[in-house]
Amino acid sequence: MANYKRLFLEGHSYYFTVVTHQREPILIDNIEILRESFAQSKQYFSYKIDAIVILPEHFHMIITPKVVSEYPKIISSIKYNFTKRYILDKAMEQSHSRYKHKLKAVWQKRYYEHTIRDEEDYYRCMEYIRINPIKHKLVSNLKDWEFSSFYNR
Repeated sequence: MANYKRLFLEGHSYYFTVVTHQREPILIDNIEILRESFAQSKQYFSYKIDAIVILPEHFHMIITPKVVSEYPKIISSIKYNFTKRYILDKAMEQSHSRYKHKLKAVWQKRYYEHTIRDEEDYYRCMEYIRINPIKHKLVSNLKDWEFSSFYNR
């Protein structure tokens, strides 16, 4: 496996995609647990959610953390708190590696992270988040997707 290096640039915002294990569509059905998980993470970490969209099996968001080196902990906290509260109602297959590392079959191990470089990049990521429910054919009109920071705008 190649070495993975995260960028920690003060004053920058970060774009994330976080996906459930095997793309299980559990997030919308458990939206209150996810909201509580975000609220819990905000008790420990200071960050602003600039934009977010929740889909059944993944979410995209842009955050601006007060302490840039904490963004991996922010994502970890959200995933941990969701997992802790989420009750698996069916057995999910899990690899030996996940079992060995005591990872629950709720989230993919890794997440996509992108350091937003400039205003153009920021708006490109913002637009991607905004149109994601249409891209995934969940709604035909953006104002109809209530699990987005763009809802009813």
